[in-house]
Amino acid sequence: MKNVCSGRCRFTLVAWATASIALAALAAPSSLSAQEPIKIGHVAALSGGSAQSGEAITRGLSLAIEEINAGGGVLGGRKIELLQRDDESVPPKGVVAARELISKEKVVALFGGIDSPVALATVPVVNKEKVPYMGVWAAGTGITRNGAEPNFVFRVSAVDVLVDVKLLDYANKKFGSIKPGLLLVNNPWGASNETGLLEAAKSNAALHIVGVEKFENADVDMTAQLTRLKEKGADTVIIVGNAAPGAQLMKSRERMGWTVPIVSHWGISGGRFPELAGPTAGDAHFVQTYSFFGKQGTIGERVLAALKKKYPQIKGPEDIFSPVGTANAYDAMHLLAKAITQAGATDGDKIREALENLSGKYEGLIKTYDHPFSKTEHDALGPGDYIMVRYDGEKIVPTQ
Repeated sequence: MKNVCSGRCRFTLVAWATASIALAALAAPSSLSAQEPIKIGHVAALSGGSAQSGEAITRGLSLAIEEINAGGGVLGGRKIELLQRDDESVPPKGVVAARELISKEKVVALFGGIDSPVALATVPVVNKEKVPYMGVWAAGTGITRNGAEPNFVFRVSAVDVLVDVKLLDYANKKFGSIKPGLLLVNNPWGASNETGLLEAAKSNAALHIVGVEKFENADVDMTAQLTRLKEKGADTVIIVGNAAPGAQLMKSRERMGWTVPIVSHWGISGGRFPELAGPTAGDAHFVQTYSFFGKQGTIGERVLAALKKKYPQIKGPEDIFSPVGTANAYDAMHLLAKAITQAGATDGDKIREALENLSGKYEGLIKTYDHPFSKTEHDALGPGDYIMVRYDGEKIVPTQ
């Protein structure tokens, strides 16, 4: 009996051990999968004239991701990992980068950069691949209002069609403008604003746009365009362009000795505008969504302190370049993390649905978000979230 029991026990032990090994083998991939990081992509201008914008966005994303990971990550402890690619402000390069991050790196979501043409070229890709895309700078109206159903493109940033109303209203109230002239970059972003500005002017009988001029990103002299606007009686010039051409516009204006007020979209804050434009840089008043100047709320104080700690060169608000990129990206990353948590998965369609139906309020840097998106509204910010600023040396300071 003893020998039989001994053999039977040995068989039972061997069978139990074999089953345990098999179960462990089956369980291991699942356990490992639960610990794999959740990859988030960012395609933006990380070099060239608009590199500051990409770096500003990187800072906002990095701070938010560090906070999220320090708090335990998402989906049972999975950390978020940021993967970045440089689009060099060139749409085809942005599309290639987006495809590579989606197909090779298997990113769960993508963040965009400053350039509307790049974002507009990327929109069909993310909608086809069902990968949520979060715009945090590019303001082209058609980025989010792209006609796709379902639409995977969201934005925590300004929207051209709303900014255009703000710019004309500001020119009228701040400078008494009734005859604004438009000077716009000759690309889809400029076209988006041309449509928006002309439409916005129709709602104000006191305003009459006297002329529309275009320029190329590589232009180094805009005297001809400005001269034509001056001859038509323009009493302000509304500009839409990035830092380098914006600076050339200011230099051309200075050479002409024309002191016409300049009201600008925010592209000029994405690069070395004050350095390139010279002493008249402060004459350009432009739109933003956030300022680190003035009394900060709890979140603002926390983010400012974190920026100072992470980037020793930042001693105060005056050292934060392109603050809109940092602020928009910070809030957008937290909103995306909340959507992933609510979705309970990394599936793109589920994250999109969660973004459209985010529950509860989120106290962000720019504002407190309460159901920021819906099935038909994918822009989290509106005109009430815009402020006007100017350069004071290298500092961006409010004008109001």
